[in-house]
Amino acid sequence: MILPILMVVGMLLPAALLLSLWRGSVQSRTEWYVKLLALAMFFVWIFFSGRWDWGGYPLRWVWPVLFLAAVFASWKKARRLPAKTPLSKKQKWSIAVYAFLVLIFGTYNLGVLTSHWPADEALEISFPLRSGTYYVAHGGSQVQMNYHSAHPPQRYALDIVRLNRLGTRAKGLYPKELTRYEIFGDPVYSPCTGKVIEARDDLPDLTPPEMDPENPEGNHVILTCDGDDARLLLAHLKRGSVSVKNGEKVKEGQRIGRVGNSGNTSEPHLHIHAERDGAGVPLRFGGRFPVRNDLVR
Repeated sequence: MILPILMVVGMLLPAALLLSLWRGSVQSRTEWYVKLLALAMFFVWIFFSGRWDWGGYPLRWVWPVLFLAAVFASWKKARRLPAKTPLSKKQKWSIAVYAFLVLIFGTYNLGVLTSHWPADEALEISFPLRSGTYYVAHGGSQVQMNYHSAHPPQRYALDIVRLNRLGTRAKGLYPKELTRYEIFGDPVYSPCTGKVIEARDDLPDLTPPEMDPENPEGNHVILTCDGDDARLLLAHLKRGSVSVKNGEKVKEGQRIGRVGNSGNTSEPHLHIHAERDGAGVPLRFGGRFPVRNDLVR
């Protein structure tokens, strides 16, 4: 189900809206401005909150370029129109629909913007992956950018994948072979010096889209960093790769496992989050609070 939704929202719908701006007819500049504002709100939203690791990260910049081209072509016609005209019933409905879209996507964009600033004090750690260009698929403090935010303990959780040279997370849209996912098998390193308080290593790596809701974390490591009592979880690790045990002291940068596809996960990725007393704790890497569409190299 996710693939058709992504295709419609990420490809077909933007193309249809651009065509409506490029070739559509309006009767006044006022009508054109309302339509333009609505489409601008939409394209800002998909630029910042779309999942660009599916079709290719460079494609993220295609829609803004096409949008500006459509604006230019459309304005050449709209500038000759009167500022206002008596509105037909059809025009009134058109303006009402576009005004509604301005409200909806303006609200979405407010969530996208505020997602960049956590409301709580962050835990500063090092990034746990080192093998390439990594993409934040889910991250931020609002649900528009991070579905985990609906769950208080995981409010600031991150889901991370790795991109290939084409800017996609896998060879193919949604392959079943785990090795076709760029991140599968990547070494995971301890993001801080601390102590392991829980580790598991016996669960199988599942074939997408199989999931294991009874063991949501899958193979995982939970640790506490020196000087902080937050529980830091690194989840969905590869079976047989976890190299630390309960109670073991670990150093920052020490390898603790490999990325797998165990637990309640739809495809290989690294899930990481911290919580304290049942509340999510923001994570910073080198002073940076990552959100969806951020890259870490």
